[in-house]
Amino acid sequence: MKRISLYLLGLLGTVQLLSSCEKEYLDETPKSLYTPQTTLVDSLGFEAAMVGLQSVVREQYTFSDRQGLLSTMQVGTDAAIPVLSAIEGIEVPYYNYSLMNSQDGGAAYYWSWAYRTINNANQIIAGTTTTASPSLRQGYKDRISAEARFFRAYAYNFLVTLYGGVPLVQEPITTPRLDFTRASVEELNTFIINDLTTAVATLPQVSQRSISQQARINKGAAQQLLGEVYLRAGKPELAEPQLQAVISGGQYKLITARYGVKSTQPGDYYSDMFIIGNQRRSQGNTELIWGIEQQLLVPGGETAAQQRRVWVPGYYNIQGMLVADSLGGRGVGRLRLSDWVIYRLYRNGPDMRNSKYNLRRRFYYNNPASANFGKRVVVTGSDTLRIAPHTTKWNQFNPNDVFGFGTIKDLTMMRLGETYLLLAEAQFKQGKVAAAATSINVLRTRAQAAQVTSSDISLDFILDERARELIGEEQRRLTLLRTGTLISRVSRLNPTFVTGLTQKNLLLPIPQTEIDLNTQGRLEQNPGY
Repeated sequence: MKRISLYLLGLLGTVQLLSSCEKEYLDETPKSLYTPQTTLVDSLGFEAAMVGLQSVVREQYTFSDRQGLLSTMQVGTDAAIPVLSAIEGIEVPYYNYSLMNSQDGGAAYYWSWAYRTINNANQIIAGTTTTASPSLRQGYKDRISAEARFFRAYAYNFLVTLYGGVPLVQEPITTPRLDFTRASVEELNTFIINDLTTAVATLPQVSQRSISQQARINKGAAQQLLGEVYLRAGKPELAEPQLQAVISGGQYKLITARYGVKSTQPGDYYSDMFIIGNQRRSQGNTELIWGIEQQLLVPGGETAAQQRRVWVPGYYNIQGMLVADSLGGRGVGRLRLSDWVIYRLYRNGPDMRNSKYNLRRRFYYNNPASANFGKRVVVTGSDTLRIAPHTTKWNQFNPNDVFGFGTIKDLTMMRLGETYLLLAEAQFKQGKVAAAATSINVLRTRAQAAQVTSSDISLDFILDERARELIGEEQRRLTLLRTGTLISRVSRLNPTFVTGLTQKNLLLPIPQTEIDLNTQGRLEQNPGY
């Protein structure tokens, strides 16, 4: 037996030696490595890649290294002012515009985030035609590609709004490139619209997804984004049917009655949408079009609490005040709503969006050890910035995390309330002012606010209504840049806390590091930087 075994081993060795002369023997087949070639072959691989893409997308507004990053989308606009005692630093050039330059940290982060999103999307899109197994159903490949196209279009729309023309990257980047050039806004618009048109035609309606999949991108989200892109591109006549389809398609419904986990407690149906346990469609939120879910005790399901730290004031710094669930948990108050929002935005009568459940204006000492326990807090001087009126949309408290490091609150990215406002904008820009008033009155009826007429409608009024409906949700800078109204509205509504704003600030600077690294191409800087 030993002689036979040695013979067999010798024979195998000879075969191995002979085969080693073949070139194919040296080819690497790293089956244990996660690469597009080994992963994007079946549905499990594509689903894992989509999870990774969605994780990158979430980092747009959950980045924790620079806690003032979210403020860059709010301060220096008409809606918010900085709280100087709580600024982190990255937000400073976004209200003191004279300090904005090509080394700006916020502009660099958003640029990097967008291109990471785009490259991840490109990998998935390319994989559906290059590495996917022939046995994988074409319908599935089309849907996963359409979902990735939505995210790619979302990132490019974000880039164009902030920077104007940017490099157009349509394929995965797998090796270093130093030859980028800026595509024109018109070229980019065409590319974005083509991606979204494909997504609209291919993605399922939200009702066609299982409950566990309803956080995934659906046809309605693609239609809404396409409508917004058409508005930015100056094509309101094309935006209107996309937005109308979202409203009339029967997939979504405005919240007009109490529901959910706190429906028997004091509150109102508008505030119900922003309570943990109520935010998702599976939890009764029929208004949600696209939300980014977060979840306690799920790996990767919790992020740093930047939204709460930005929007909820640091009221606990007032002697006699303690961190409390009823007050929104531990915020930092890195910004404060502008005087225009606090004192003038809701002055024309009752409005549910201005109720105490949605815009907290009064505070009461809550420390039982305080001599002022139960009394109303009356603040003066700098303390008015610590404990100013604030939106409650980002209130969240975890008794096991009183310091408030993490957040498990979902990010509402799109909901039907905004669809009506985009539709009103599209109608107004076509001269259909009566129709625009009707669209806005749907929201005002829901808010139990006074109705408006055609004579009330203007772009400024629509932007006012966006603030009433979407404060704390929309990235206000993006809205004002998209509509070309940043300078006019800041100069009229928030001039005291904004300095140095000029025409050049209607675009952010291209990050200087990108220009310096691009040694084989011409990546032009935006004017003035």
